[in-house]
Amino acid sequence: MERTGCAVVGGGPAGMMLGLLLARAGVEVAVLEKHGDFLRDFRGDTVHASTIRLMDELGLGPGFRALPQSRLRNVAFPVPGAGLVTLADFDSLKPPYNYVAMMPQWDFLDFLASAAKAEPTFTLLMECEATGLVFGDGGRVTGVRFRAAGDAGEQVLHADVVVAADGRHSVLRRATGLSPKEYPVPFDVWWFRLTRRGTEAGELAGVVPAFGDREAMIALNRTDYYQMGYLAPKGADARIRAEGVERFRQRVAALRPDLADRVGSISSVEDLHWLDVRLNRLRRWYTDGFLCIGDAAHAMSPAGGVGINLAIQDAVAAARRLAPDLRRGQVRTATLAAVQRRRWMPTVVVQTVQRIMHRAVFVPLFAGKFPAGAAAGNAAGHRSRLRQVLLFVVRHNPVVRRFLPRVIAFGPRPEHAPGFARPLTH
Repeated sequence: MERTGCAVVGGGPAGMMLGLLLARAGVEVAVLEKHGDFLRDFRGDTVHASTIRLMDELGLGPGFRALPQSRLRNVAFPVPGAGLVTLADFDSLKPPYNYVAMMPQWDFLDFLASAAKAEPTFTLLMECEATGLVFGDGGRVTGVRFRAAGDAGEQVLHADVVVAADGRHSVLRRATGLSPKEYPVPFDVWWFRLTRRGTEAGELAGVVPAFGDREAMIALNRTDYYQMGYLAPKGADARIRAEGVERFRQRVAALRPDLADRVGSISSVEDLHWLDVRLNRLRRWYTDGFLCIGDAAHAMSPAGGVGINLAIQDAVAAARRLAPDLRRGQVRTATLAAVQRRRWMPTVVVQTVQRIMHRAVFVPLFAGKFPAGAAAGNAAGHRSRLRQVLLFVVRHNPVVRRFLPRVIAFGPRPEHAPGFARPLTH
């Protein structure tokens, strides 16, 4: 394959969705994925109502609901001194979009890939790692360089537009000189597994938090294991690994005594998958012939689990605007700018909420500075009173209680499937 209409780099949620939608528009599109499959642990697993509705609009709803999944009925946020505070009860939303689906991301990506392969203009190139861009006259991006598995040399795929959906460490973004603005993040996450016995109770969609001194841990219940996330101050990876596996097991056991009998399943510190948490966004998502979407345009904190859904909404907005230009064989820079304008507001809103969450909860947690009443001083007392007021509003204000579930489930600007991507019978 030497040429396509749109070359999408990255087979994650944004890349696969964009490929599917453009193929349904009759556009030649190729998705390049550097791995041989989608089976990689510890990716995000939350599929929000906006994406579930999109599946229905695409005629994929029955197949999506048949995938292994569980349903999260509310979002609760742990607040030290106040316990688990429910921010959103999805039962207040109109069915069938009154829940968040929890499923392994590889199942979701396999599902999207299967749907896209049914379209004659779609090509999925697995084990093809992008290495750079091709530039034409005037500096316009005219294609992507990549290396296929088992091939020692580079290949070139020419395209009318190249879309980078290759994540927060985007190779193609660096090749264009686009640089994101970074926002401070107080923590990193170390993902690992613990055994879950079949006799153990608990909702599969449950998210169980635990807090210690300058550390925290969450457990996501799976069918046969717990997906654990250990949170500690940013920059602690070298220290944690130097302390060794036995010290880490002790930390886990102290935070979750009920799981202490299975910490031996952490065989070494190599079982800890470190996530360098970033929160950033590009000031400009595009250049002539090139566009960034998803984490390549705006890396999200795991707080709230919204990264997958924001990326998918980017893909829908991009497909709607790119398809007409691609049909004509010429993608205008103004079209790329229109994609950024459409998705800028929801990105800023979500990241602002995440930054507030970081400052209000995670910064004081990892600094050991949660106020303990009047003895903590006037400033601490003021923060404590402010937190009490906010908690009261969240718990008792009917407007907030109706508004928050919809915002979390659908986001500030949910996208609908373009007409060209919907089945004729929908």
